[in-house]
Amino acid sequence: MATDSSIRDSSVRKSPLAASALQVGYGADPVIEDLNLVVPANSFTVIIGPNACGKSTLLRSLARLLEPQRGSVILNGKDIREYPSKVVARRLGLLPQSSSGPRGITVRDLVARGRFPHQSLLRQWSVEDDAAVARALSATGLSELADRKVDELSGGQRQRVWISLVLAQETPLLLLDEPTTFLDITHQLEILKLCRQLNRSGYTLVAVLHDLNLAFRFATHVIVMKEGRIVAAGAPVEVVTAALIEDVYGIPSICVTDPVTGRPMVIPLDESNHDTGPSGAAVSATVFGTAAAIV
Repeated sequence: MATDSSIRDSSVRKSPLAASALQVGYGADPVIEDLNLVVPANSFTVIIGPNACGKSTLLRSLARLLEPQRGSVILNGKDIREYPSKVVARRLGLLPQSSSGPRGITVRDLVARGRFPHQSLLRQWSVEDDAAVARALSATGLSELADRKVDELSGGQRQRVWISLVLAQETPLLLLDEPTTFLDITHQLEILKLCRQLNRSGYTLVAVLHDLNLAFRFATHVIVMKEGRIVAAGAPVEVVTAALIEDVYGIPSICVTDPVTGRPMVIPLDESNHDTGPSGAAVSATVFGTAAAIV
């Protein structure tokens, strides 16, 4: 019979990205402690949790931007610290929270910077690099805007430019730190639909998101964090409950079925609507396979 350890080791070997007994912090204070994580291959994994729970710290650690105090990050079955930097950059791409480029730079020129990991003294810019940039622009629907200045674009278009830059690296693994921050709902959906499209075309994505309902709608796998720990992980329909949301976020809620996707949808409750709906009316909701009346 396989032990828990052997099952975990097997999962790590099959995963493109994992963490084992990870401790990360700033100075002497750990933000994340003894954390184990497996990102399923070909998944769209979304990390959620309250502010300051360690989501972005974890993502930066997975990208080798933060050195673990203990434990390890495992990239394609090998400790990420054993790879040269350019090799890591050819295997995973990172879109940080805040990105800014030189003033006046065009879309094409900014995206072309994603080809840096493929350059060397013996390998300068080539037809292959031009093709990679063209593919990245096409994948994000920016081919017609390639000669426009990035400064002239809308927020959603600019975010697609940065995703294009990461795609130009041609890595099978993409890490996105709050890619929908500061975007309106139209552009949030635009970016998340693009992420879903990339996932379905073969990319493994790991993103940090704050909007729970958008996370549950688009993710194939969610990781729920609280105070530097992972408290739940799995498909949204398997792990999301009202009890989990209250434990992690400290708010009562009901979890109903999204009528469009069949995925979980969280409705927060407060003192004014904990027992009744608008104007004191009873609320009826389908709560994952059961009809529940909130009266």
